[in-house]
Amino acid sequence: MREGFTQTTDVPLYWCSYGPGGAPRLLVLHGGPGADHGYLLPQMLELANDFELIFYDQRGGGKSKESVPTVITWETQVNDLARVIAEFSLEPLTIVGYSWGGLLALLYAIEAARGSVSPAPARLALIDPAPATRAFRAEFEAEFARRQQGPVIQGMRAALAASGLKESNPEAYRQRAFELSVAGYFADPRRATDLTPFRVTGRVQQSIWESLGDFDLAAGLATVHCPSMVIHGRQDPIPFASSESIAKSLNSELVPLDDCGHVPYVEQSEKLFAALRGFLGRPAQSPHSSSALRIGL
Repeated sequence: MREGFTQTTDVPLYWCSYGPGGAPRLLVLHGGPGADHGYLLPQMLELANDFELIFYDQRGGGKSKESVPTVITWETQVNDLARVIAEFSLEPLTIVGYSWGGLLALLYAIEAARGSVSPAPARLALIDPAPATRAFRAEFEAEFARRQQGPVIQGMRAALAASGLKESNPEAYRQRAFELSVAGYFADPRRATDLTPFRVTGRVQQSIWESLGDFDLAAGLATVHCPSMVIHGRQDPIPFASSESIAKSLNSELVPLDDCGHVPYVEQSEKLFAALRGFLGRPAQSPHSSSALRIGL
């Protein structure tokens, strides 16, 4: 494991890398927005046997928090991403984006197609990407709220409240409270125990989503031309139709995972990593090459 802070971004961003030097490099983008890379670990390190994985905490979260808070937008995140890519000389560029990180990868790819940033991605692997439209996001928010207020999770909350754990073991109580706060993301809420705890900086999350406005990425995605794969859990509160629309726009392979919610690296790790290895094991090609791989949906 190697770590440090970026030198070329407007504010220093924490980065770390895992895996053998000289191996093909993957830039892994965490979700949120406003979170950090830590909750992708240790499970995502499964890929570090074959690749060098480069993570960074996006501005406003984790170890990349600003000393003087500013308004952070999706453009801020895209520009930071471009500078990270340049600083690490990540070309040909392969991005593995999870949740918000998947949407950030798509926003970057759209801007690259416009010529605003470079290089364009050579490959995109998107794991349960965040909703591609404001309408899909509204569906997600409603479904997640429904699950969190449902009888299963409410029963688990009642059991925690009656356990006396808050007084007898505050640390264990906080861990369990975290698990229940994210349980609605899982096909089986009991699997939330295997997710590494994390925090989201609320103001960052809010400002980024507000900056997107009434967004719909369909037109922009039609301009993105690189090999891509979209993986999505069937029981993800994010509508499966959102990833279907992304895959259709990208003319990419769509891999559905059964008995899986929003966290496939916890819920269906074997199937997830098998799909990723199958895709990432193919040689990266320049997105401008006439022989660039295109996978039919």
